[in-house]
Amino acid sequence: MKLVTLHCPSQYLEGLEKLVESGLYPNRSEAIRIAIRDLLKRELWG
Repeated sequence: MKLVTLHCPSQYLEGLEKLVESGLYPNRSEAIRIAIRDLLKRELWG
């Protein structure tokens, strides 16, 4: 995997933290990977 650095609003990070704390995802990185995968599936790979 490659490392990607991004800037995002604090609201996004707070939401990601809630998802991780609730146990839906093991960490923020995994939640972001899944979100990107789902976006690509929907927009490109449909």
